[in-house]
Amino acid sequence: MTRGLGGVGPAVALFGFAAIVPLFVRDAFFLDGLILILLWGAAASAWNVAGGYAGQISLGHSMFFGLGAYSAALLGTKWNVSPWIALVVGAALATTVGFVIGFLSNRLRGPYFGLATIAFSQVFLIAGSRWRGFTSGSEGIAVPFRPGFWTLGFVDKRAWAYLMLVLAIGLYLIQLYLERSRRGYQLAAVREDEDAALSLGVPARRLKVAAIAVSAALASICGTLWAQYVGFVDPFYVFSVDLSVRFALAAVTGGIGTALGPFLGAALITVLETSLRARFGGIAAGLVGIYLIIYGVALILVMRFAPQGLVPWLASLRRRRPAPRATGTAGAAP
Repeated sequence: MTRGLGGVGPAVALFGFAAIVPLFVRDAFFLDGLILILLWGAAASAWNVAGGYAGQISLGHSMFFGLGAYSAALLGTKWNVSPWIALVVGAALATTVGFVIGFLSNRLRGPYFGLATIAFSQVFLIAGSRWRGFTSGSEGIAVPFRPGFWTLGFVDKRAWAYLMLVLAIGLYLIQLYLERSRRGYQLAAVREDEDAALSLGVPARRLKVAAIAVSAALASICGTLWAQYVGFVDPFYVFSVDLSVRFALAAVTGGIGTALGPFLGAALITVLETSLRARFGGIAAGLVGIYLIIYGVALILVMRFAPQGLVPWLASLRRRRPAPRATGTAGAAP
């Protein structure tokens, strides 16, 4: 856990570095990478609230992300509504859907719950891609650009970097609360052994539903900001299983059930994916997709040598490091 790395110090260093970079870096490519790392780290953290702390392994979390993205796109294009209002509307919709899914799937555990979430996400994918009169179907929706803070129309990527940094810090603090609060300990008990938790009086089923609902709202907020940043919403992307797996993969790679893990996992995956695509993505026909092979092998190696994730692995390395020996003549015999 983050505490195994020395409290909140590593998080302060990480977020402090992210805050300093835009002051000195003007390159749009590097700023874009920083923004995406913070955004995907926040989305993975939203997944981690349910998947890491409550043990509700969802493979359909993209439906909540997509609800936030479509809230921004539809309210902006059809009714000229501010994306800040769309953010609240999307979070409310996602929370409602999360409550419904959590209630209907309450008794499902393990892979059965994951399969149920995939089924729900595919319902939203079909609706988004075929309801042409409302969502423009598979053509997607272009999010209108309107300059200003109220409309989230930032030309300068540094403004987006700081907005995503605020989002990332907020998600980190929520996870830190779950690590150290009574409610978080109850969720951990439910994750480890639900029957034992129930026998001790822990309201396991109610906690699981609440965790899914909160996780859904947070994922929706990430989706709204992503739609405003990218400027286009495609149903086959925002409701895809691949996107759900991306959230889960970042959390698992960094350290599932840890506050800092999703951000480390998102940083590793985003940097690796971007650099490999830039280097190998344009190689001619016979080798097209080689970056995906290297990307997959690299992730397999990470999971092979750090199966608990990066945060627990780094914490174990720190514990194994020998303590410095005392020097000098203090305590020596005269």
